[in-house]
Amino acid sequence: MIYFFSFIIFILGLSIGSFLNVVIDRLIKNQSLLGRSRCDYCRKKIVWHDLIPVLSFFLLKGKSRCCHKKINWQYPIVELLTGISFFLIFNFQFSIFNEFLIYQFLKLFFLLGIMSSLIVIFFSDAKYHLVSDYVLWSFFGFSFFYKMIFIISTKIGISLDILKQIQNDVFFSFLSGLIVCLPIFLIYYLSKERAMGLGDVYMTFIIGFFLDWKAGFLALYIAVLLGGLTGLILIIFKKSKLKSKIAFGPFLVIGTLIMFFWGDKIINFIKKIYGF
Repeated sequence: MIYFFSFIIFILGLSIGSFLNVVIDRLIKNQSLLGRSRCDYCRKKIVWHDLIPVLSFFLLKGKSRCCHKKINWQYPIVELLTGISFFLIFNFQFSIFNEFLIYQFLKLFFLLGIMSSLIVIFFSDAKYHLVSDYVLWSFFGFSFFYKMIFIISTKIGISLDILKQIQNDVFFSFLSGLIVCLPIFLIYYLSKERAMGLGDVYMTFIIGFFLDWKAGFLALYIAVLLGGLTGLILIIFKKSKLKSKIAFGPFLVIGTLIMFFWGDKIINFIKKIYGF
């Protein structure tokens, strides 16, 4: 059964990934998410059998049927990445062998929503250097409800005063978000938006809210480290100049995912090194 459900989740991820491609390209341009997909070049409507996730790209040999121009590799990559990420979440964050309680399905649903939001943020910022407010709100909404379900599922049976505990945990999550986003806000404010955008401030707040302040700071640290290293490599190979802007969103997404999947192990490793 585990293989069957994993396969279904993977196929679902491929299908959702196809929709995420629409979100990535249309929201930034203020276009409707409804309506048939069209060729990027000649704008002709794409027939349904050329929209099969991943498979259609390779059957068409990477070229559109209508004008024979090259199809952007973004489309199969996003579809495949979404399928793989859904598979990983299902197998490592949601155990099929646990009791089938409603909160477990809700946790799975919100986690898949979080992952979808992060994928859109990654590719939208990398491609357009912009992230739609709708996507950031989606990321926050999925994170908020995931935290609520997680808190409720861990508090039931522990205390009768569960409402007060939930309020305290939610307050701590908001406080964690403010703590993590503070350095980015200061950079944004002092540089007058030249070094960091307001979207980066919102993003780091949500990351802190979602992960808590310790994991959030480490996610931010990883993002800064990877961003700096990437910028240095681009300058060395003359692919970028010293004053060129590099999208920070993709690195924040990578840092968030690293801490989400392996955060406990990383924090425990750091504690062992520094002895606290």
